[in-house]
Amino acid sequence: MLVGYSHAALQISLSETGLDGGLAPNGTTLELSDVRWLLNPGSVGQPRDGDPRAAYLVLDLDAHRASFHRVAYDIELTQSEMRDAGLPQLLADRLSLGQ
Repeated sequence: MLVGYSHAALQISLSETGLDGGLAPNGTTLELSDVRWLLNPGSVGQPRDGDPRAAYLVLDLDAHRASFHRVAYDIELTQSEMRDAGLPQLLADRLSLGQ
């Protein structure tokens, strides 16, 4: 299952022995076995896991693999554009922290 909204990159598996997983930092690669998976790629612009870089997930269904990645972007420019658009200062400020 792929989900969003939590603003944090997550990987959680459910097997016969229970739940396992948690945050999925940059570079995490999973071999998607026969257990059930819940994957959240994270947030492109409002991460809440302490890493301010944009997060994304590459899901390769043929290879049964999921890879979590981060990429830097111009946070200061984005903050300036947010202020110019009249968005709350709190949202602009938290981009630098990833929280």
